[in-house]
Amino acid sequence: MPPLRFAYYCSGHGFGHATRVSAFACRLLSIPGVEVFIVSSAPARVFSQCLDQGAHLRQADIDPVIVQPLAYRVDRRKSTEVLARFLSRKDDKLLVEVDWLRRERIDCVLSDAAFLACSAARAASLPSVLITNFTFDSVYSYLATPVIDRDPPSILPATEPDTPVPSAELEPLVNEIHGGYRCADLLLLLPGHIPIPSFGIEPSLPSTGWIARNAFCHDFTDEISDLLLQDQTSIPILPHIDPHVTTPRQVISAPLIVRTPTSKIYTAEGRTEFLTSIGIPSQYHNPEKTKILAVSFGGQTFRKPNSSATNTPARASSPALDDSQVVRNNHAHDLKLNLMLPNHHHNSSPRQSNQTLASASPIATPSHIFVPGAPPAINTSPVVASTPTFHNYSPLPEEPRFLPSGDWIAVICGLSHAAIQEDHADLPDGFYIAPPSVYVPDLLACCDVMLGKLGYGAVAECVDSCAPFVYVSRPLFIEEYGLKRFLTTEGVGVELSRARYELGDWAARIDEAWMKGRMSKAQKRLRGETGQTTAAAQALADRLVDWTLERTK
Repeated sequence: MPPLRFAYYCSGHGFGHATRVSAFACRLLSIPGVEVFIVSSAPARVFSQCLDQGAHLRQADIDPVIVQPLAYRVDRRKSTEVLARFLSRKDDKLLVEVDWLRRERIDCVLSDAAFLACSAARAASLPSVLITNFTFDSVYSYLATPVIDRDPPSILPATEPDTPVPSAELEPLVNEIHGGYRCADLLLLLPGHIPIPSFGIEPSLPSTGWIARNAFCHDFTDEISDLLLQDQTSIPILPHIDPHVTTPRQVISAPLIVRTPTSKIYTAEGRTEFLTSIGIPSQYHNPEKTKILAVSFGGQTFRKPNSSATNTPARASSPALDDSQVVRNNHAHDLKLNLMLPNHHHNSSPRQSNQTLASASPIATPSHIFVPGAPPAINTSPVVASTPTFHNYSPLPEEPRFLPSGDWIAVICGLSHAAIQEDHADLPDGFYIAPPSVYVPDLLACCDVMLGKLGYGAVAECVDSCAPFVYVSRPLFIEEYGLKRFLTTEGVGVELSRARYELGDWAARIDEAWMKGRMSKAQKRLRGETGQTTAAAQALADRLVDWTLERTK
């Protein structure tokens, strides 16, 4: 019997897509007679697991990206421009993909979650499968939301005022994305999902109607929340976009697809070996004596605050302070935290972004503290009462601290090679930098709390490792609302406001998350790696192969 050949298209937006594509490709490759060809603009290193098992990688520009000048900020205008440019070349790209699918004798197209892949499969008369928890028609549609993600003014272009994109401008662009997804025959719906409008009849686009417009609470409307509680495999779904296709489209609820830690990481020897390999001194290897915070937003650089109390126990937050009090306290402490976050614009190299941000100097003024690579912490500009606004600021304690106590250390992962080569002699006490090759699932197995932005990869790996997650919100990316629901039900999530994050005031939220999740973490370490997550993903891979064989008879 000839091999069954899958083309697995992976979005280049963020590493969460790549990590789960790599994990599921490994499961497919474990089935005799299966070949996997990954198509993506993401770098080869994020697919190392499946490439080591025999997957092939073809790097290609197969989807636009949401432009995020900061890890938790979306640039609506630039994102729309990137989408429009991509769609202007869509027909040419489609011809390239159809020709490649035929030359490689592909049997089935998988997509996470590139709409062009589904269109190409239809044009090549191949079955296609969406494997995802969200689709980009919803994401781009939400760029029209009137709710403003308001940050203080900044000298960085990354913090220009947030302005909704007119619905009339977005609608024809979103319709093209939506039409691509409509070509898919099967949806493998991952945990943490939001509505998939190319499959479910309800709700329809635009996605701006899915979120309650409340300036103080941002979540799905009651109608959407109720819909997501239903069995998604039995909801009414849209027919195939081709009327001559009589085989019904189908939705299958997928288990957690995630990279899993190595089997020995939960042993004392495995933990010591791993922590030693990433440069953590031996005195910090005992989990009974030292707690570990994993920090990951992408490339970033930390500068030590001048306060000498960085690792002293966190004090309880003082009574409500107004903005002027917060600023005076911060200015008095001369807190200088320089966070260099990645520029995800597709035309900017990491090295260029790092050099640009690193050249800026921290500035503290009576009105704000400037954090290179992130918005200023305090917004003193007036807020238009008629415009719903995301409120990212809350009263701060008088002495911001990174870590709850001297019993904690922090491990920063996700830095580029260029950033690691810089001088980090002034890192805060107890902070260490992991090498770019660090295997994050093993780090999460060792750590006690994770700090980062909400994305599928981080959430899924935290849930799998029972690591409590302290997250900084990214409210204009609509996937976040599904991930927050999943994290609330299956793990521990604690939100850290941008102001607290940028001021280095992490300690109270880290301690809160640890207290909520420490029992589950302890039980996970006792159980060790059971293989249940891998077994569930393997069962799904087996089912997908059977489905494909039926469709290709």
